[in-house]
Amino acid sequence: MRSSLRKLSIVLLMLVPSVLVFTGCNKSSDDTGLQFVPAVTTNTLITNLTTTSAQSGGYITNYVTNTVSEYGVCWSTTNKTPVTTDSKTALTTANIVHFSATATGLTPNTLYYLRAYAIDTKGGITYGGVVQFTTPTATFAIAGTASTYAGSGTAAYTEGPLKTASFNSPQGVVADAAGNIYVADAFNNAIRKISTTGTVSTLAGSATPGNANGTGAAASFYSPQYIAIDGSGNLYVSDVGNNAIRKITSAGVVSTLAGGAYVGFADGTGATARFNSPAGLVADASGNIYVADRGNSAIRKITPAGVVTTFAGTNVASYSDGLTTSARFNNPCGITIDAAGVLYVADLSNNAIRQIATDGTVTTIAGNPTTLNDAVNLPVGITTDKAGNMFITDESGRILEITATKILYTIAGSANVSGYTEGKGTVAKFSNPQGITTDAAGNVYVADYNNNVIRKVVVSATP
Repeated sequence: MRSSLRKLSIVLLMLVPSVLVFTGCNKSSDDTGLQFVPAVTTNTLITNLTTTSAQSGGYITNYVTNTVSEYGVCWSTTNKTPVTTDSKTALTTANIVHFSATATGLTPNTLYYLRAYAIDTKGGITYGGVVQFTTPTATFAIAGTASTYAGSGTAAYTEGPLKTASFNSPQGVVADAAGNIYVADAFNNAIRKISTTGTVSTLAGSATPGNANGTGAAASFYSPQYIAIDGSGNLYVSDVGNNAIRKITSAGVVSTLAGGAYVGFADGTGATARFNSPAGLVADASGNIYVADRGNSAIRKITPAGVVTTFAGTNVASYSDGLTTSARFNNPCGITIDAAGVLYVADLSNNAIRQIATDGTVTTIAGNPTTLNDAVNLPVGITTDKAGNMFITDESGRILEITATKILYTIAGSANVSGYTEGKGTVAKFSNPQGITTDAAGNVYVADYNNNVIRKVVVSATP
């Protein structure tokens, strides 16, 4: 018995330092409860960049109500890990999670280091990661010039030359290696091809909706909305009305890769899998297809053999970062992949661009659902080019670019402005732009849904 008591005493003594460490690291704001140390994440993108200012921000987690007294961004040209004694923009709104802050008084053509911070009520300071950016020169400008590439503007179904052909609510677009453009012509229930010689034809499907496999016009779709291409030239279509993912060979042979006529949420092989209004899709280097399963608020993966699994999200419409098994999306629409295999998702109802890293971590790189922001607004389509730039359609009326250096620009159109106008920058107007793709030359193509045309945007930058 004495031996047991001695052992118990030793165990209790060993526990005391651990308890002291725990309580010392989590001091309470009033000495009666615990105060957690805030966790701060710096936004990886810089927005609204000018010669003298730049907008950034971040988000704060792991804090108790009324325990963060100040937060914001700090920056420096010389200190690679800036602190609050360097230049800063301070905010004091209570109980904030996501925030944006503008660094001001900057010098043109200068490299800056910036990070977000939070100060708790005890004076402790927590910092996020550091981002770098260079302010532009006084002459710098970047914009896209928009023109009509194909379509008459009338909702109809007509083949022929670029400007006399017609579409009916085109939604998805993708370019092949030769420069041909393929269009998911939603209300014509067809996949259209725009050749490099300037002729619009039908690759597969017809005006009659259906769910038949076959070749060319013998196949049928029911409101095909998004389209992707793999390294072998096969096309993949999110056939929304049929809740299926269809495959089209270069010869126009259509088959069903996964899903079927019934809505649902189930993993499985081929027709046993279930989707709910599948939207954007993209192929990786191994031929796997990733689908933004919009109605299920999840990202699904399909192997070349048609095996469907849930890659990220949990069929719960919400918003949270984390591992793919716990992260939440809300009506994800567009999806793209970069050369390193990192996925990016246009998370429409969360007003955000989400990143899915190769290690299975989901983070937000732009926007958020909890604060009003003009960063991405209503992102729906997303694509990347060979230089590592990313292009996004904001269905409220803008075309956005995230450069390889992580600067976000509006290159054409304006937020919450609809119309049909050719021109450069904000002169251009779109009406519910949806799918987006690029060709080998870096030109951008947009499915201008309500205008029933395919627009071409040529991006130019002035040093």
